[in-house]
Amino acid sequence: MENREFDVPSGLALEAREYILERFRVAYESYDAIIGYRADDSYFSFAQDFINGTISYRQLNNAMHLGKLGQQFVLKSRLAFERIRFLRSEVADSSEWYAKKMLRDKTARREYFSVERGRRQRGDLYITQIMDEEMRADDLRLR
Repeated sequence: MENREFDVPSGLALEAREYILERFRVAYESYDAIIGYRADDSYFSFAQDFINGTISYRQLNNAMHLGKLGQQFVLKSRLAFERIRFLRSEVADSSEWYAKKMLRDKTARREYFSVERGRRQRGDLYITQIMDEEMRADDLRLR
């Protein structure tokens, strides 16, 4: 959330974004490398629904695994770059791989809207409860 821009259309979304950045921020600046969710539009639409209070924490967690959207690897430091070595290269034809990327995105969105987004369960935690109860990253309910 800190390094991405997306719509914050309501007071709740703005408050939720600030709360998450204050209470759940990862101090990544000194890391050499980061592995995480790919910077994909689907992931950000899922996160946006969470901070808007549309989906629960459980639903967000499930949504992040839909469609096999993948991970990205970011090398951040000189040390990280010094430790990698070139082995080989392969041509990635954009007409093939862009189509595959779009299919993964479309599949994830379809699964999200048809399965996950409307499937509330008893006991689900929504952003309002997380903020009201001042939960932090070590809260067992968020595991």
